[in-house]
Amino acid sequence: MTGTLVLAGTPIGAIADAPPRLAEELAAADVVAAEDTRRLRRLTQALGVQTRGRVVSYFEGNEAARTPELVEALAGGARVLLVTDAGMPSVSDPGYRLVAAAVERGIGVTAVPGPSAVLTALALSGLPVDRFCFEGFLPRKAGERLGRLREVADERRTLVYFEAPHRLDDTLAAMAEVFGAERRAAVCRELTKTYEEVRRGPLAELAAWAAEGVRGEITVVVEGAPEKGPAELDPAELVRRVEVREEAGERRKEAIAAVAAEAGLPKREVFDAVVAAKNAARDAVKNAATNAGGAR
Repeated sequence: MTGTLVLAGTPIGAIADAPPRLAEELAAADVVAAEDTRRLRRLTQALGVQTRGRVVSYFEGNEAARTPELVEALAGGARVLLVTDAGMPSVSDPGYRLVAAAVERGIGVTAVPGPSAVLTALALSGLPVDRFCFEGFLPRKAGERLGRLREVADERRTLVYFEAPHRLDDTLAAMAEVFGAERRAAVCRELTKTYEEVRRGPLAELAAWAAEGVRGEITVVVEGAPEKGPAELDPAELVRRVEVREEAGERRKEAIAAVAAEAGLPKREVFDAVVAAKNAARDAVKNAATNAGGAR
């Protein structure tokens, strides 16, 4: 008889937002795996709950090593409760490895639904919510961050990101560069806490605001890309879209076909644009080499 893995959502700010079942599961679990055991202690005190089970840490640094131990406990019949510092486990937090390992062993996995910074920010943003995608944290290095943003520059769905406050101004500036200065966005800060703030506006305006310094937990919601008609896509834009797909691992033939389908154009037109750009780049290199030789 195997046990059950329970993923429990915890408050992202206000303790009163904790789901009633969270207290029940904390009291009943055989093992409580917490991202930060000190924060778990504060949570249980605030809820007036006594944990009877074993409490272990489960965070990014020990997630890979501790997963087999927890899976064995589950296989032996234990009820294991997984909680993170705030929100749902696995959503930019530890948990995915354990869920995947439990599923592979045929162990039951359930959840205690709770607060989510992603959905809360999305609902408060004032931007379209019918279709969205969660992108988590962007890379810290500027070049990698720009590359990741370029991958979704044409994404029509609303985009949701987490970001650290000290990187927010750089991230918003990079978004303005890639998505366009006038693309609408919302910066949601300290959700459900005392100093909750939702700042809405064009990306360039938000980047200027963030440059003055921002504190707290940050979620950024960005409007999806506007639909472009065939007349709006010049050859350079077609080539850029093909290059983005190639960088993501697609073969050039498939990338050209996909871009042509998106733009409503014949594949030949996109192919010709790619070839012309390649020839232009080659000629530029030749001319530069010739000029350098003449200078000598």
